[in-house]
Amino acid sequence: MSKTIFTNGIIYTLDENHPIVETVVVEDGKIIDLGSHHDMALQWGRYHSTTIDLNGKMVTPGLIDSHLHLSGIAFHFLDLDLTGVTSKSKMLDRIKERANTTAPGQWLVGMGWDENLFEDGAIPTIDELDHVAPHCPIYLKRICHHAFLVNSKALEMSGYQPGNPVPKGGTIVLDPITNKPTGMLLESASMLITDHIPEKTYEELKSGLKAAMGFAVKKGLTGAHTNDPAYLGGLEQTYSLYDELINKEQIGLRCNLLIDFSFLKRMKETGLVTGFGSEKLQIGAVKLFADGAFGRRTALLSEPYHDQPGQYGEAIKTTEELYEMVKEVRGAGMPVAIHTIGDQALENVLDILDQFPSVNYRDRLVHTSMIRTELLPRLAVPNRIADIQPRFVVSDYPWVLERIGLKREQDLYAWKTLLSSGVLCAGGSDAPVEPLDPLLGIHAAVTRKFPGKTDKGWNEKEKLGMLEALKLFTIGGAQATNEEKIKGTLSRGKLADMTVFSNNLIAMKDPDELLQTKIEMTIINGKIQ
Repeated sequence: MSKTIFTNGIIYTLDENHPIVETVVVEDGKIIDLGSHHDMALQWGRYHSTTIDLNGKMVTPGLIDSHLHLSGIAFHFLDLDLTGVTSKSKMLDRIKERANTTAPGQWLVGMGWDENLFEDGAIPTIDELDHVAPHCPIYLKRICHHAFLVNSKALEMSGYQPGNPVPKGGTIVLDPITNKPTGMLLESASMLITDHIPEKTYEELKSGLKAAMGFAVKKGLTGAHTNDPAYLGGLEQTYSLYDELINKEQIGLRCNLLIDFSFLKRMKETGLVTGFGSEKLQIGAVKLFADGAFGRRTALLSEPYHDQPGQYGEAIKTTEELYEMVKEVRGAGMPVAIHTIGDQALENVLDILDQFPSVNYRDRLVHTSMIRTELLPRLAVPNRIADIQPRFVVSDYPWVLERIGLKREQDLYAWKTLLSSGVLCAGGSDAPVEPLDPLLGIHAAVTRKFPGKTDKGWNEKEKLGMLEALKLFTIGGAQATNEEKIKGTLSRGKLADMTVFSNNLIAMKDPDELLQTKIEMTIINGKIQ
């Protein structure tokens, strides 16, 4: 088997036994040796090998995004992308432009709008949506995927009538004067609409997913933990799509598939359970939801929202229901990945998890956006990990302080506190909620400010060092799926996954240099992608 020698680099292995090396030797997709250029050339140069000159660039273990939705990225390639739109009028123009090429009765689906970016903060009304697209039904997901906009045609085609039952945990927002729909749906109320939107064909989904995976690799990612079955046609079809792309078409991105609880029965029936698969493609934890998000005040808090006294948020499931769901997952010997943004949601989940023995894989607390000090020891245990999204801190400030108040800011996005308390943490983007770009995640972790801003960042004491931030997206990503023995550091015997940067992140004097840093190479299984 021929060998590949990656040399002349500044290679940060994140392995304390050999923190920085110049050369990595790869055979059959794994690292067989590493060290100085001189020693590796002497040891391996006489064998039949290929040499790759890294040209003095910085190299790290391959970056891993521990929480995203590749299906959502795929739909950005297939549907109307409203990400980054900066005003209501521009959003309406984009919708009108798309509607002009959409046949009567055909669904116009889009995503990514965020009123916090709008100049006036105003959200389009149902009348405005009707005006720009009177002939076709509209369904537009907010960037957080917890709020949705529809027009009258969408309500009509979904059979909506005043007084219709709304799925538990959902809300159809009504005008307080007319008592008619405003066009805004919250949480599970979206099911009233989505049940009537024709599903995309298998080939359409495959095409979009292939583009999304390629995009991830270009951003330096060698691995992704992705939650998709609800959007890709169910458990078996989701696995089939990834299996074709990864195992048959040899798309390099390694994927760990988080599976929604609603598919648990099929997981047990088909054998597609946690751990099934290979180091390329594997079934991961079972995904559940404990609460919503700060934006719509649906994240579950222990004290009322500062800007809406009496409102504590919403539990997606009662504690009794959530207990039974975790019990069923545990009965199948699998871990859970539970969406917990508010501190009360986290406490409720920890109360439940404490009642069950651990399994062979870590339980994942997804987001862990708000945590009170007394909860830290219960999270800082070997069988649990916090899936954090550093970009949330820059996207949610300053408006999130209106929600929770200054008194509780210390509990919000407290990444440094989590790490110093011994909590295992993995870094992700939650793309497409946030950009699929780990460099932006690292920038947010070390600056806690929006790119281009000159302030000192929000709650400075929670800033991470560059090495700490890198570990979130490398070692942390491996720990989240209990794969730290095969990835996360560059060590002998581990997978030859590496990311090569145009700049040396560790040597940066100004972390804003991250914003000009490019990905030079993404290496997966010892092959440049």
